[in-house]
Amino acid sequence: MTAGEVVGFVLAVLAGLLCLWGGVREARLQARLRRYGVHAEGVVVDQYLAPSDEFDLTPVIEFTDRQSRPVRFTPVATGKRMGMDLGTHVPVVYLPERPENARVFTRKHLRPTVISLLTGSVLFLGAAVWVVLTS
Repeated sequence: MTAGEVVGFVLAVLAGLLCLWGGVREARLQARLRRYGVHAEGVVVDQYLAPSDEFDLTPVIEFTDRQSRPVRFTPVATGKRMGMDLGTHVPVVYLPERPENARVFTRKHLRPTVISLLTGSVLFLGAAVWVVLTS
């Protein structure tokens, strides 16, 4: 193995493990939300252009928690397909101890994050295996 292949292998393994960690963490959070989460209705109150995104506006959702405090958050999954125009009412679920970690409670909003992170981990770890097998 050349130095470049070793660097590629290490980077692919690190990226794969990071994606795996993120996917498992998000899946665990979603499981806790399903089991212990408090349901509320949120409203898209604002949209902004994120520095990392040049084309889609990122929605800001506001809901009221159990203590009648307004909570704002940005959803993890965004994009034009998500149907998050200003004024849109969306189902929200949150953990009482951490309302700022709320999620939009629909399959369309929950699944893509976990699936993309776990797919990324498989691709990166597969690339690491490929580097080892071809060297």
